[in-house]
Amino acid sequence: MGPGPPAAGAAPSRRPLSLVARLSYAVGHFLNDLCASMWFTYLLLYLHSVRAYSSRGAGLLLLLGQVADGLCTPLVGYEADRAAGCCPRYGPRKAWHLVGTVCVLLSFPFIFSPCLGCGAATPEWAALLYYGPFIVIFQFGWASTQISHLSLIPELVTNDHEKVELTALRYAFTVVANITVYGAAWLLLHLQGSSRVEPTQDIDIGDQLGGQDVPMFRNLSLLVVGVGAVFSLLFHLGTRERRRPHVEEPGEHNPLLAPAIAQPLLLWKHWLQEPAFYQVGVLYMTTRLIVNLSQTYMAMYLTYSLHLPKKFIATIPLVMYLSGFFSSFLMKPINKRIGRNNSGAFVYGSMSFSDKVANGLAVMAIQSLHPCPSELCCRACVSFYHWAMVAVTGGVGVAAALCLCSLLLWPIRLRRCESWRTPPSPETDHTGVGVGVGHTPPSLMPFPPLPCRGP
Repeated sequence: MGPGPPAAGAAPSRRPLSLVARLSYAVGHFLNDLCASMWFTYLLLYLHSVRAYSSRGAGLLLLLGQVADGLCTPLVGYEADRAAGCCPRYGPRKAWHLVGTVCVLLSFPFIFSPCLGCGAATPEWAALLYYGPFIVIFQFGWASTQISHLSLIPELVTNDHEKVELTALRYAFTVVANITVYGAAWLLLHLQGSSRVEPTQDIDIGDQLGGQDVPMFRNLSLLVVGVGAVFSLLFHLGTRERRRPHVEEPGEHNPLLAPAIAQPLLLWKHWLQEPAFYQVGVLYMTTRLIVNLSQTYMAMYLTYSLHLPKKFIATIPLVMYLSGFFSSFLMKPINKRIGRNNSGAFVYGSMSFSDKVANGLAVMAIQSLHPCPSELCCRACVSFYHWAMVAVTGGVGVAAALCLCSLLLWPIRLRRCESWRTPPSPETDHTGVGVGVGHTPPSLMPFPPLPCRGP
């Protein structure tokens, strides 16, 4: 005898996504990953060493991009939720993804190309103003693509195992994107060097970065957006956003109050009262600073401190990324041993905002301390980038270690949950209304209960 018809009001079970659908979704962030790898690794190097802009000017453009990204991320997320009912046929998430993709494709090549209409007499501030709008448009498009792509996961699948699988596939293509950028950079530098070397040419001069490398960075950016556009097209053709069920307006047969389980667990202002929120925020920000600053200044360190040929600006980051990727496999047994807590959207948005803004401010501070801000390089640059890699990233690492030690003294937990677990007095609760012993009506709580887990 069969199981019988489903109960009334039960949501029909979704079929698992096919392999083609899973792969189509996974490549939807490939363009963003390609651009992010080139942005962090080569932007300062291109602006300062190739375009010969001042160190402060190059740092100001990177700071502008990071601040724009940090501000656009929560705004795009808010507007994407508001537009959930728009574009019912195509899908609101895919529509935002398409808008972001177009913005990235149209703006990113201009960032790594010479200023149109600029000449030798053009002041630097005018050139920086030229790049500013393209950077803002690129960061807006990058944030739109990232937010819409992440928000599609609960729209496509409901099973936790499938969500983890989609996230793993997404990260796998992130690895492929970074390898693609560094491999393409090495290939373009190799082809450029082999085509230019002549019997009477000084090979040492050809191995140094300069204005002659503008076509290489321009071709690399065009290659990035070209390959990324193909994968974005595959995403839009192969991913089908499911329609959300229509929400009925309240009527005489609908309850006036929603069940307690549908209420928000913790409001954003309540997170600000939790010490664990700041502990995790500082730890996340410092660890991300170590990664981003080392990635940003590695190419400068290789060029000016170690005086290595320019082909190493592709091979060394590639080796670093592959070693970090393989070491990430150790996180699975570590997570099983020490555990891993979940959080809310406000926490993720706050951490992302602090990470991006802190990275931009740190780069701007380092660039302001450059010993020769108006020159391409001097003897002091050798020790400057050496100490930037050692002192700055090392100091941030010490701060991260101290913050990690604080978690041993004050473990991550939501201390407000402890007040919920404390039984109220037999006479009154926190509102002064008489209730029974050990009973606090959910409607009288300051906000709905939340499982006592850390952010």
